[in-house]
Amino acid sequence: MTEDAQELGPRQFVGRRGGDTATLVDGSVIAGVPEAKRAAEEAGRELRFDFLDDEAVLDLLHRRHADEEEMFSAGFKHGVPLALVGFGAVVYWGGVAQYWETPTSRNAYLAVAAAVLVTQIFFFVRSAIRVWGDPVRQNLRARAAKYREIAHIARRGGAEIPAHYPHYGPYPFAATFRPDVDDREQLRSKGADDHGNG
Repeated sequence: MTEDAQELGPRQFVGRRGGDTATLVDGSVIAGVPEAKRAAEEAGRELRFDFLDDEAVLDLLHRRHADEEEMFSAGFKHGVPLALVGFGAVVYWGGVAQYWETPTSRNAYLAVAAAVLVTQIFFFVRSAIRVWGDPVRQNLRARAAKYREIAHIARRGGAEIPAHYPHYGPYPFAATFRPDVDDREQLRSKGADDHGNG
């Protein structure tokens, strides 16, 4: 379900894929904590983003939610068939194929099963590289990760910010900022697909 379909309010975003809506914390609340303000200004220079600009941050969180939806969809589309076929191949080998009388039949089964699994693994990896490894998406995740860190600094400093805000994880992978592709992020942020068609 897209955010438009959920009819979000003017300052709302979806905190996690399929999760409840959250309300943007004003940049002034974060800036009210000196340590968080310093962190936001330093991160802004490093990542070329104004972490205290409410409109920019809200757009960032909307795009981060769409990115999470697309990552899940890509993983589900290729990961589930891979798991099912792999499980079926192992079960069939264990229950039937290994007992076939001729080694030629067994070897043929293994060759076909391996070819099918390798093909599915190829599509899974290709999809993962395209979605997780896309440098534009990595910039988006890097900024979202830094915003989360800044919000947590502000919360620890006494600002009224909900626990876990903005409700995304710490992005242990695929969140490297790449300044050489920074300008493309703005161009692709609205309506562009994974192949660069916008």
